[in-house]
Amino acid sequence: MSPVTSTVRPQISRGWQERPGPSLPTMNELISEAAEEFAAAHTTPFDGALAAASNWTRANTSWPGMMAGLPEARLLEALIVISGARSVLELGTFTGVGTLAMAAALPEGGRVVTLELDPDNAAVALRHIAASPLADRIELIQGDARETLPPLPGPFDLVWIDAWKTDYPRYLDLVVPKLAPRGIIIADNMFRDGATLPPAADDEATRGILDFARRVQEHEGLHNVLLTVGDGLLLAWPPVTTALQDPQASTRPSGGVSP
Repeated sequence: MSPVTSTVRPQISRGWQERPGPSLPTMNELISEAAEEFAAAHTTPFDGALAAASNWTRANTSWPGMMAGLPEARLLEALIVISGARSVLELGTFTGVGTLAMAAALPEGGRVVTLELDPDNAAVALRHIAASPLADRIELIQGDARETLPPLPGPFDLVWIDAWKTDYPRYLDLVVPKLAPRGIIIADNMFRDGATLPPAADDEATRGILDFARRVQEHEGLHNVLLTVGDGLLLAWPPVTTALQDPQASTRPSGGVSP
């Protein structure tokens, strides 16, 4: 299978949606620098192609914070390893750092499908993917995820959402039916550098994050937890009781959680 598929559609950059000044101190101020340094010192560092992609991103992009940071990438790796996930969906490739971290954790035969709107980001990510030994595990689809996601068959064992913040609620609608019975969704930037904390900022992207968080919290088919990791990670998964109602659920080749 080709490592990249492209949709023909005029594009605008996903970019880094500008954040308004937060109403409370930023997350970097709320979590002490000493604590972050201690955590980083006790987290496995990037190496190989992953380190090369991370270093390039820091040196050559205006918003290196858009890539999956060390704690986020290692947490994603851990979730894939302990769950035995084989099918991963990523919304928002950027330069491919998170993509490579997840692909490295997959078992033999596992696959990451990653969706990226911006053609320049997609081109950079493809270079990083090609330079790694993991290219055969990754398919990059360039285009608007609202259009490229619906045709994907699923089910997905893990879904990583780190794309256009205003579209988070729509991503939820599209992803939940494609989630495996024991799958998990992880969404980044839930704090939006403090903008979502009360009294929340009133901009479109922040409203998108808040609506997403509310809908996950109220979703009868999901359990969830919001972690103070990085800029805030929201994890959501089908309740165990739901997965256990049908003993054959975990062996079905397709299907997902009811929306």
